[in-house]
Amino acid sequence: MSWKEWVRGAEIEPSLYAADFSRLGEQIETVMDAGAKIFQFDVGDGHFIEPITIGPIVLQSISTLVHERGGILDCHLMIETPWKHFAAIKKAGGDSITVHYEACDDLPGVIAQARELGMATGVAFNPETEPDAVAEAAGELVDLVLCMSIHPGYSGQPFMRESIPRVRRLRELLPDEVFIQVDGGVGHDNVRDLREAGASLLVAGTSVFGQDDIGAAYRQLAGD
Repeated sequence: MSWKEWVRGAEIEPSLYAADFSRLGEQIETVMDAGAKIFQFDVGDGHFIEPITIGPIVLQSISTLVHERGGILDCHLMIETPWKHFAAIKKAGGDSITVHYEACDDLPGVIAQARELGMATGVAFNPETEPDAVAEAAGELVDLVLCMSIHPGYSGQPFMRESIPRVRRLRELLPDEVFIQVDGGVGHDNVRDLREAGASLLVAGTSVFGQDDIGAAYRQLAGD
C-alpha cells in the first residue's frame, strides 16, 4: 500500500496528539465512524521540539484497532535522530514516516533507510525554512512534503496565514505525484484556502479533538 492508494481526495487527518489519552481508543473509533481513515501520530523527543510526546508503546497499543478498520498511521517524527527509531515505529504499526528537513544532513540516506523497511515516507519543514530548499532536496525522494503552519511542538497554536503561499509555491515546485500536507492550526477558516493552494492532507488536532462532538467536528471539516 502507498499514499496513492490511501488518499481519497483532500483528506482531513486527525492528529492524535490532541486526543484525550484517557479515551484514546474510543475517540479513534468515533472519528473513524465519522469517516476518518488517516491519523497523524506525532513523536517529539524533548530536543528537536521542547515537549516529549508519544512513542512506539502508544503506537503499538492502537495500531491493531486502526488497521483492522482500514486506517493508516502517519508518523511525524519531530526528533533529532529519526533514523534510529524507524525499526521501532515499523514494528509498532506505523505505516508512513515523516522526518524533518532540519534534522537530516543526509536526507536521501535517511529516506532510503525508511524505504528499506517498506514504509512510505515524507519530509517536513519548519516555518523558518524556505519551500524552495525543501523541494530541491526532496524532489522525487518522498511521497509527501509537510509544510508546518505553526512552530512544531504544541497543539492549539494559531494558524500562520503565510503558510498558504508557501503551500502554493510547493505545488509549483514538486512533482504532481508528491502530496502536500499541512499541519498546525488547520480549521474552518483555512481548509478551503489550503486545498485551493494545493494541499491534499490537512492535519487537524484541536479543531477535531478539542470539540464537544469530535465526530461532527471531523465531518464538518471534511465537508468544507
